[in-house]
Amino acid sequence: MKLWLISQTENNEYDTYDSAVVAAQTAKQAKQIHPGSRYPQHEDPWLDPYTPWARTPEAVKARCIGEAAAGVADGEIICASFNAG
Repeated sequence: MKLWLISQTENNEYDTYDSAVVAAQTAKQAKQIHPGSRYPQHEDPWLDPYTPWARTPEAVKARCIGEAAAGVADGEIICASFNAG
């Protein structure tokens, strides 16, 4: 399991996420993780028109930053950067 720094520059208003560190096997899987999915306004946070993140996984960048420790779950959000307004 890898740790990925995911980021986006599509949605940079107040009350948005600019990045997060997540655990996933691949960059493609990391890009599917939505930092706001813990507190979704909709069942699927990608469908929320007021998303505090990129509108699609394709707009997310992923950079491998290391190996996850034992016990870290696939898809886990380690930390996220939220710009409160």
